[in-house]
Amino acid sequence: MLALLVPAAARPDVSPFAGNAAFAPITPIDSLALAAWQQAGIKPAKSSSDEVFVRRVFLDVIGTLPKAAEVSAFLEDKSPTKRDVLIDRLLGREEFADYWAMKWCDLLRVKSEFPINLWPNAVQAYHHWIRDSVKQNVPYDQFARDLLTSSGSNFRQPPVNFYRASQSKEPAALAQAVALTFMGARADRWPTNQLTGMAAFFSQIGYKSTSEWKEEIIYFDPGKSNAPAAGVLPDGVPVKFSADQDPRELFANWLITPKNPWFTRNIVNRVWSWLLGRGIIHEADDICPDNSASNPALLAYLERELIASRYDLKQLYRLILKSRVYQLSAIPATDTPAAEANFAFYPVRRLEAEVLIDAINQVTGSTEEYISQIPEPYTHIPEGTRAVALADASVTSSFLELFGRSPRDTGLESERNNQPSAAQRLHLLNSSHIQRKLENSQKLRALIEQHKTHPRDVIEALYLTILSRHPTEEELQIVANYKRSGDTTRRVGLDLAWALLNSAEFQYRH
Repeated sequence: MLALLVPAAARPDVSPFAGNAAFAPITPIDSLALAAWQQAGIKPAKSSSDEVFVRRVFLDVIGTLPKAAEVSAFLEDKSPTKRDVLIDRLLGREEFADYWAMKWCDLLRVKSEFPINLWPNAVQAYHHWIRDSVKQNVPYDQFARDLLTSSGSNFRQPPVNFYRASQSKEPAALAQAVALTFMGARADRWPTNQLTGMAAFFSQIGYKSTSEWKEEIIYFDPGKSNAPAAGVLPDGVPVKFSADQDPRELFANWLITPKNPWFTRNIVNRVWSWLLGRGIIHEADDICPDNSASNPALLAYLERELIASRYDLKQLYRLILKSRVYQLSAIPATDTPAAEANFAFYPVRRLEAEVLIDAINQVTGSTEEYISQIPEPYTHIPEGTRAVALADASVTSSFLELFGRSPRDTGLESERNNQPSAAQRLHLLNSSHIQRKLENSQKLRALIEQHKTHPRDVIEALYLTILSRHPTEEELQIVANYKRSGDTTRRVGLDLAWALLNSAEFQYRH
């Protein structure tokens, strides 16, 4: 995979993908990773180049390509702290809330129609609440408590949709959703008595319809028939219920305490996996006794830091993003499988479907038309809406379906399919969808026209716009030599744009 990204002329000498500096720890994350590497005899990759870093951090933090001017400004900045400054700036941008709300909507199953039947009004309210929580950086323990304990209308109290966004209202199914989301555990694999004990905490939830179409009230129903009088927490501690307290509150009180062995570990491991491609416990939603951490000391450090910050997730992002581990090159220094499990290089992985189409639209200055086929009520999606900002997984898009967006049926990370396919490749290479974006692009036409008297500047501008880097001398020469009979500067420029959009370098994080 790396060979697809690195031009031949860039291997192994001067590469636009890696700096020359050897690994030097500056944060506790780096020291803990280095200790694991030394114990395993692993040599880490070199640091990423500034060109790679600026593209990577934009995609990882806000799900958006940097603009050419942003790339140039970063590359020209000589400050030794410019990476930290950029990270802080990105964490404060509006796009941060869009992108991370999308991540949470995958986990929380935000979807209008089968098999999750929230319906459009509830989806819009739920998505808005999630996005607002991300934007305001609501402490994670408060975010979890609100989802677990809220009561009221699913249109007016959005967190109650957590219980509606399940394929079943049975207590055992709800317990499985809670365990997966907040503990990273697959409770369907637990012993029956353990799952039954946890399910008891969700056995007194009542559901009541209203006169408004598809509205539902979720509430604590102490008189529910056949509800157990006690439950058993996942750590084996029995809890008796009282008539005046919602058992969900008892469970939440246990779950979000810093002493809980699952809660903090799950979220720091999940955030790490989102930023570095795999969890310290891998898979991130399969935390169990048989699945050990690759670096237990690193995981424990992140847990302590999140607790000390009072569950400030942005502070967790900062810790990880500002580490030298996160900023390593994607070119491994060794091919041992242990290098990947111990994060000795940055993992190459394909852009999510939503991020990819948004990037194509940004480069070409085009938009997509998204359609809701659920007629009651019809969801209006304004022109120009970015794919990462779509609230509803039921919204129709052949591109997003083809490129593996999450259907949001179960909340499992594996629902999102980022594996490449021949159909995807053919779509990018030959479809009228992509060809129209290129041929009709006023943005690319203006860029080429601006520099047409200096062909080298056209190449430079296209590389900065599409790949967020300058071309190598070999690449400049290849493009300079490419000209068919009758070709104009515009035709060559559009052909180059097509080639760069179809490169693995554009389609992958690296």
